[in-house]
Amino acid sequence: MAYCLTHWCTLTVLLFAAVSAPAQTLLNDPTRPPAGVLAAIPDTAVVTGPVLQSIVIPKKGKPIAVIGGQQVRLGGLYGESRLVRLTEREAVLDGPAGIEHLLLTPGIEKTNIIRKNLTKSPAAKPAQSGSKP
Repeated sequence: MAYCLTHWCTLTVLLFAAVSAPAQTLLNDPTRPPAGVLAAIPDTAVVTGPVLQSIVIPKKGKPIAVIGGQQVRLGGLYGESRLVRLTEREAVLDGPAGIEHLLLTPGIEKTNIIRKNLTKSPAAKPAQSGSKP
């Protein structure tokens, strides 16, 4: 009887594999965008010049920028240009071609939100119990 059960399980697995293999080729990825959308995306522009990839500003020591895969300390050289300024969003190189600003996230502008009403509303105060012990 154990032989019959094992034979039945093996046969079931093989049958399922044979049936599901053609079905997998027919099914598309439901998260994939339609073909027309993929064709409408233009090729990305080729980047020329240095690319700022990361900024590390430690508590102690000099800040470091990763430019084109190379670690450059503040005051250090990247090619013929010197890293003269480093903030959380930007690295500034000074070289033979002049001053060059490298943004960590080009195309994204940061805006500061100023809250005008800083007083707490009465609803934000915790409720007090009505009776005292």
